[in-house]
Amino acid sequence: MKRKKHVVLFIALMLVFSSFLAACGKKESGGGQEEEKPTELVFGRGGDSTSLDPAETTEGEAFKVTENIYEKLINFKEQSTELEPGLATDWEVSDDGLTYTFQLRQGVKFHDGTDFNAEAVVFNFNRWIEGNQGKSGDEIPFPYFQSQFGDNIESVTATGEYEVQFKLKRPQAVFLKNLAMSPFAIASPAAIQKYGDKFNENPVGTGPYKFVEWKRNDRIVLEKFDDYWDSGYPKIDRIIFRCIPDNSARLNALKTGEVDLIDGVNYTDVKQIESDSNLQLIPRPSLNVAYVGLTVTRGPLKNQKVRQALNHAVDKEAIIQSFYEGYAEPAKNPMPPVVAGYNDEIQDYEFDLEKAKQLLAEAGYPNGFEIKLWAMPVPRPYMPDGRKVAEAIKSNWEKIGVKTEIVSMEWGTYLEKLAAGEADAFMLGWTGDNGDADNFLYVLLDKDNVGTNNYTYYSNDELHEILIQAQTESDENKRNELYKKAQEIIKEDAPWIPLVHSEPLLAARKDLVNFKPHPTGSDRLHMVEFSK
Repeated sequence: MKRKKHVVLFIALMLVFSSFLAACGKKESGGGQEEEKPTELVFGRGGDSTSLDPAETTEGEAFKVTENIYEKLINFKEQSTELEPGLATDWEVSDDGLTYTFQLRQGVKFHDGTDFNAEAVVFNFNRWIEGNQGKSGDEIPFPYFQSQFGDNIESVTATGEYEVQFKLKRPQAVFLKNLAMSPFAIASPAAIQKYGDKFNENPVGTGPYKFVEWKRNDRIVLEKFDDYWDSGYPKIDRIIFRCIPDNSARLNALKTGEVDLIDGVNYTDVKQIESDSNLQLIPRPSLNVAYVGLTVTRGPLKNQKVRQALNHAVDKEAIIQSFYEGYAEPAKNPMPPVVAGYNDEIQDYEFDLEKAKQLLAEAGYPNGFEIKLWAMPVPRPYMPDGRKVAEAIKSNWEKIGVKTEIVSMEWGTYLEKLAAGEADAFMLGWTGDNGDADNFLYVLLDKDNVGTNNYTYYSNDELHEILIQAQTESDENKRNELYKKAQEIIKEDAPWIPLVHSEPLLAARKDLVNFKPHPTGSDRLHMVEFSK
């Protein structure tokens, strides 16, 4: 009997000791015990990535992931487009603006264990330069490289193990800002050679997270890179990017704890989020434009007056009130007002159906015509619901005799067909990559970029000369005047219907901290964590 009492006492003591150990492994709040601090972040988003090789794509869902796998020579600062060191710790520019010399960060490893050095930088740039040579239009494998650099890089040379030198054919005012853009991240040469055409499914960079898994249209899984050069980061062990196409379903997943962070918040859901003590609303600094592209090589859209008429037949204020709840402003130019060189003197095409009918008659279409309007299949920061906005536009176009059929398709196919010029009118948008006017006007509307980012196939020689001159001009005031002139030309030619500049919204669980959404839409998540 005495022995049994000893056993019971021993078990009781062990239970007490176990409880003590368990308590030590938990965080406390308000005197109570909670579960252990989460080490996994689930990011709910509206669409899947098209590629995990950032150099071969132009869409934000790809960069949302790759920004955490790879790194660039230069970074943008937190929530701005000012520059700071990345894989390059310092750089010098020659007096003539043609030579850039970079000192590289030492002791950096790619996820496959190979070394980052000057030869790796040379390999990546030569891959982009040589890959684009002899290609045009939608055949260009690295479209962003074409848009931002064209053929202006004469050479890239390793001048030391950790020093690399770029020589340009002509000065380029935005060269450094371009290098900080997501597409120009440095990938492992060994991995590119190993995986070949499948590298876009097997990404290897130097970033805080390494690639683990990609289940198409479901999830992409990244895990902490233990040998990351920046000590103490990342804070979260694992990130899962979940595809939940419907905005409301995505919010419900956040409310039930299925995900921790979401983008593409419906503006109609703002009050619901703000009234929930377990959630927080997070605005992204605005640097975007949503637009309807009018492919100038197709049918009636070849006529400038037809394009102007369609501009007059879009009620932007009604769209903002119906779908943005006031979290947007009407767009009259292809770039937002926060960008230097914005032309505020331009008068927008007012909503005027009678004026639109008059222009159609002058263009030879008094009874209108038929057109297909492509609606975006995924929510984007600048376009919360492409289908509904398309229906609003269709309603007004049909009042001027333009019979409109709304079509859509899978996101990757949508972009491929746009690049091939297969759409009549289409809905799209752009979140600026570097905060410069060049990244909107030249990239999206210059003839050099037809079939890459210029989906309207718009070409104007006068505009081209102005934009190239602006690229080489070092005087900011002169650059701004050139961009203002460029916007006047674009407004008159009307290859676009600029719709809105939106304030994108995200939401997260209340205890998520240090998430600072970037105006470019490409978020680095290495500092994000959950509060204690």
